[in-house]
Amino acid sequence: MADPLTEQIVSEACANNPVALRAVYESLAPGVLGYLRSKGCEDPEGLSQEVFLTVFAKLPTVTGGAAGLRTFAFSVAHARMVDEFRRRERQPATAPYDPLADTRYTESAEAAVLGSTLSAAPLLEGLTDQQREVLLLRVVADLSLEESATIMGKTANSVKQLQRRALIALKERFAGKEAAEHARHVQQPQ
Repeated sequence: MADPLTEQIVSEACANNPVALRAVYESLAPGVLGYLRSKGCEDPEGLSQEVFLTVFAKLPTVTGGAAGLRTFAFSVAHARMVDEFRRRERQPATAPYDPLADTRYTESAEAAVLGSTLSAAPLLEGLTDQQREVLLLRVVADLSLEESATIMGKTANSVKQLQRRALIALKERFAGKEAAEHARHVQQPQ
């Protein structure tokens, strides 16, 4: 994936050039939004906007050019995600939805959307929290090893090792599913 975020755009964005600010947003927003969605945030769009309000407010103080800006943006996104989960933990528990008490005959719009969204969460089940975090940062957010390591507070080598282990676990799980599917098809009479 080509990253249109260049050093020149970052320096122009620091000078509050509206075109450059838009380019920064358009370059980083899809990855930030995907990261927040995949982490299960209740309002990923709202959190994404909060991330960019913070990023743009602190843009002149960001160092490291385009790479530093990407790392900073995802560090802010990670912090906002952690803040949301802490806020949720402090809220009282809500009453669960009882589908048997629902007298509607058609599926609600919310259920249709939730049932049809493509999510990375089911694919990442069975991985450790750190392995999931590494894959989300490296694949969904398209960050480098170094950027992911900075966000997670780890070394690049430990991030590389976590990613390797996560990919091996996924490969083994999918290989097991394919073998089970093959065995089921072989046993069925024609």
